[in-house]
Order: sequence, then structure tokens, then C-alpha cells
Amino acid sequence: MPRIARFERYGFGLFLHWGLYSLLGQGEWVQHFRQMSVSEYERLAEDFRAKEFDAAAIARLAREAGARYVVFTTRHHDGFSLYDTRGLSDFDAPHSAAGRDLVAEFVEACRSEGLSPFLYHTTLDWRWNSADCDERQFNDYLDYVNASVEILCRNYGEIGGLWFDGNWSRKQADWQEDRLYAMIRKHQPEAMIINNTGMGARGRTGHPELDSTTFEQDLPVAPNRAGWPKYLAGEMCETMNGHWGVGNEDFRFKSPAEVIEHLCACRRIGANYLLNVGPTASGRIPDYEAAVLRLAGQWIQRTGRVIYDARPLETGCVGRDFVLQGDGAYYYFAFDLSRRGDAHVVTRGGGNGLRPVEGLPRRIRAARWIDNGETARFAQSPDAALFVLHCLGYDYGSDLVVRVAELIPED
Repeated sequence: MPRIARFERYGFGLFLHWGLYSLLGQGEWVQHFRQMSVSEYERLAEDFRAKEFDAAAIARLAREAGARYVVFTTRHHDGFSLYDTRGLSDFDAPHSAAGRDLVAEFVEACRSEGLSPFLYHTTLDWRWNSADCDERQFNDYLDYVNASVEILCRNYGEIGGLWFDGNWSRKQADWQEDRLYAMIRKHQPEAMIINNTGMGARGRTGHPELDSTTFEQDLPVAPNRAGWPKYLAGEMCETMNGHWGVGNEDFRFKSPAEVIEHLCACRRIGANYLLNVGPTASGRIPDYEAAVLRLAGQWIQRTGRVIYDARPLETGCVGRDFVLQGDGAYYYFAFDLSRRGDAHVVTRGGGNGLRPVEGLPRRIRAARWIDNGETARFAQSPDAALFVLHCLGYDYGSDLVVRVAELIPED
């Protein structure tokens, strides 16, 4: 399907978890774990001013990071909506101290930067006690969810996709997905529909209208698509530290190197990498996360379009190395290269190494490193069954974490 093929070419996305919980700075589940009453939590809306929420600046950062789509929490499990619910509820951003429709700002900013806006919407709602309420109230709640999502589908122009989360909270329930997804297809026929299966069911397929499997907080595995009713994309989503919403005292951040490696691991099997940041209470992207995103963007720029357009190729490589296939070329991703230099200065000396590849479809006539255009040395068997790339370590002063070589096949 065109929408799924387009989504797979996005490759890298930015996830934004932001809401009333950000005021407390203890993650997006703080209401639940603190056992805050609905009335106590509601009062946070009086202090939710979004003074530093600059959707245009966030969209520019996402573009600089190399992301091609952004997923925004229009409503999380606390039930607070960042969009105008048009009378369904007054527990939304326009009725808060912010007095603004923040989703409208987000969608406009994404379009201005050439990004595809995706709208996250919870299906678990603590205000409704949706995980434990009786069947009658649950059906009323599903009416509310359907009406809420229809507002998003009808009032913000064409959107890239809807990203749902929470069906795992009531596993045996009839979530009336037929009705919800049919309504989305009516208003947004080209939108991706994704429903997070949670950490307990990573990679599981579900309703036939869904367009992607999800891998929450773990690297994806190559799918066996035999027997699937249709081709599905794959997507890994993960946090920058240990929380989705901002955690002011959570210092266990991923390094830029980890982000680059995880992006590559996703693209190895054709899955997208959706990396989350939690804006501050006032709506600003924290400095460290912004710096990591920009460094990831610098790495992506060095690979050209490879990280977006090249597709998986089944080959035998050493370690974490792999090969992707693009138009008229193969691309070898080399991990764990050392830096070259004096052993008194460089802690990872050396760096020379032969990296064999089994199963390339064609013989190679030329190879070069994409980051600097240098010729890459190689050898190969006459029948192309074995190809060996000569990988030198990084020159002193550089370390790209993962280096990509373009392999040009013979005619």
C-alpha cells in the first residue's frame, strides 16, 4: 500500500510526550503512581501555560535531527487533551491557563518544515476508569473516544497517521476497532493507523486495518510475514531516558552513539525508529535531548538518503554489520571500528580489519566510504559468493559510531 511504503521511507521519527504531567516532572504516569485524585490532578490545568511551547522551533529541531515525521500526544492516559475537544470536555488545553489549541500549532509547524504530523491518542483513560469500569460505562467511553478521534480527523487537515496506545490495559475487551478505524478511513483514507501492542506483545499483529507492528522499548526483530493478511511496516519506539514524559531527576540518558546504533538496527530490518523526548513543564525541549537529536542529524546527513530509501538485504555479515540495498548499489554498515592513533593517546588503537560478506547478489566493481568519498579496498570470489571489505579504523579526530560504504555492482 502506498501509505505503508511511504511510512517505511520516513525511517526516523520524533515522539513528543507532553501534558499536565510535565508540570510535575516525574514522568507521564505520575498521577497513577502518586494515586492523585481526579480533582487534585485537574487543578494542574490552572498552571499549564505552555509559555515556551514553540511548535515551529520543535519542528525545525526535528528536521535538523533528520526525522521525517513527528508523533504528538494529543491526549494521554490522564485524559487531558491538547486540542479543542469542541464541547466533549472542558479538560483540554483551550480551557487551561494556556488557552490555546496546541495540536493546531503542532500540525501547522510540521507542515511548514515538510514533516508528516502523527497524532497519538490514548485508549486508556484514568478519568473514566476505562481499565476496570463495567461494560455499560466502557461502551459509553468508547463513544467518547470515537467522537474525540473524529474531531482530530476532521479539523486538522491531512495527517500522516493516528497512533493509539492503551488497548493492552483491557486485553479481553471488545474495543470496537471496526467502528473506530472505519471512521478514520472515511476522513483520513491515507493516514497510517498504528495501535501500540505494548511491551508484553512486541511485534504482534492485530486488526486488519492496522498498518504497522510496534516494538516498545526494545530493538525490533525481522518479521516472518507468512500468513499475514497484508504487508505491515514495523516501528520501534523508545525513550531518551527512562520516562516518556519529562523526568527532572532521571539522568540515565542515551548517548548519541546509542541513538545512532538503534536507528541503524531498526533500518537493518526495514523498521522505523521513533525516538521520544519529553518537553519541560513550559514546553521546551531540554538542552541535552536537543543536542543528541542534532548530533544524530549530523550523522544522518553524512549517509545521504541511504538511511531512508535503502531496503533490507539478506546477507551474512560479522557482528552487528549488515547490508542494505538501494537503487543501483549496496550499502555496508560497519560497526565497532576502532580509532587509529598512538596507543598513548587513543584508547581504542588499531582499527584495521577484514569484514566478510556472504550472499551479495552481484559482484562489486567499486566501493567508497560515503562520509568522505574515500575509496574502500575490497576482495571477492569470482562467483560473488564471498565479498571482503577492508575496514580501516577512524582517523584520529573522528568516530562516526557506524560507517557506511557504498558498494557499486558490476553491470
